[in-house]
Amino acid sequence: MIQDYLVNSDEELKGCFKLMSLLRVDGSIVNFVISPTTYFLDRVMVSVGDHVTGFYDVNLPVPLIYPPQYQALLIVKDNPYQNVKVDYFDSQLVSSDAQLQLNISSYTPILLQNDQLFTLSPANRNLLVVYGPTTLSIPAQTTPFKIIVLC
Repeated sequence: MIQDYLVNSDEELKGCFKLMSLLRVDGSIVNFVISPTTYFLDRVMVSVGDHVTGFYDVNLPVPLIYPPQYQALLIVKDNPYQNVKVDYFDSQLVSSDAQLQLNISSYTPILLQNDQLFTLSPANRNLLVVYGPTTLSIPAQTTPFKIIVLC
């Protein structure tokens, strides 16, 4: 379910926020508050029935309610031909959980959330990485399709 979400009585904000209810694989429900600043990968339009993954800041306070409700930072519409990882990548471009290492090619677009080119190194930053096949090593290695730097 996707519906308008009232954050306060400010008339100018009416309709600017959405509440997206997701049914998780385990059958539980989670709600995401979608704000005007929530980033949708590839600027896709989502609708009821789409399979999506929501990312949120685990350090932000959340109301103690059921179902849980989080402020969505990123929403990704699931695609069987791509994988997505949002994580901190160190100076060697290894994710913080040491499960993925990036091998960036000269053809890998490195962008900001506003789709502008990011011209510095993506190392030591929080990244949204879109990738396909990986090696079977640990960490798995991949050449990403696209990198979004989360400033």
